[in-house]
Amino acid sequence: MGDSKKEIGPPPKLSFKQFLWNSETSQCLGRTGSSWAKILIFYVIFYAGLAAFFAGLLAVFFQTLQENQPKWKMTEGLIGNNPGLGFRPMPPESNVESTLIWYDASKENQHTYWVDEIENFINAYKAIPTTNQQECTFEHGAEYGKVCKTDFNSFGSCNKDNKYGYGGSSPCVFLKLNKIYDWKPAVYSDAKNLPDKMPKSLKENINQVTSLKPNETNIVWVSCEGENPADNENIKSIDYYPRMGFPGFFFPYKNVEGYTPPLVAVQFSVQTGVLINVECKAWAHNIHHDRSERRGSVHFEIMVD
Repeated sequence: MGDSKKEIGPPPKLSFKQFLWNSETSQCLGRTGSSWAKILIFYVIFYAGLAAFFAGLLAVFFQTLQENQPKWKMTEGLIGNNPGLGFRPMPPESNVESTLIWYDASKENQHTYWVDEIENFINAYKAIPTTNQQECTFEHGAEYGKVCKTDFNSFGSCNKDNKYGYGGSSPCVFLKLNKIYDWKPAVYSDAKNLPDKMPKSLKENINQVTSLKPNETNIVWVSCEGENPADNENIKSIDYYPRMGFPGFFFPYKNVEGYTPPLVAVQFSVQTGVLINVECKAWAHNIHHDRSERRGSVHFEIMVD
């Protein structure tokens, strides 16, 4: 009995030219015009739906955010509730990992860089709109919706006319606390129960302030000293302007327009020709120090030739 089924073999091979356009079947790249139209409509609808889905998710997500404050604050966020310290002037960008302030005081072209860096930093502060800024005191802080103004005439000899001390061996370094939304310092308001590790000079300063000006103790205190005994021996003196800390009336930070973090100018009179390691710390009950992670402190080096 013969097999009535026809054997089905492989489709005939097409040349590349026929693959691009087959006049017999009216196919382009193996598909007819209606087939291309259907697949195009499918992908348009598919990706439009996909885009609408993600747009909807983003819309829902943005509904959970507030315009002027972060969603996660303090310990809930990555920044945490322990502010760090920053310093200016910073070394050139070519030495981005360096924290060394080095110059030859006898050469104008060397200390000019550091003066210009501080000027740029100060000018950036001055360029911030002052509409919401007001003069603050320890008795009268900022009103609602306002922020305290930085007094740029309170930095003593750390000024442009004095080349911020870089014309000699007494360079000035400006310190500022990193901004953390809603963080408010728990200050040391009296000379009792101060940390054992707090420098003696700062303890004496706090004792003096609490005795003479008890209404001006709302301060995040600041201390700077050499990291090692040899470093301290090569620091002749340290002066702080306008005071040995950041006034508490600048806190908390609420992302109000015009806000500027408070500054402390620290002037170091140092021995020339020696590398000096310096560590500055901010002091409050809710500031914890960790040298390895630079929490509540900052490290830099000074070398004046």
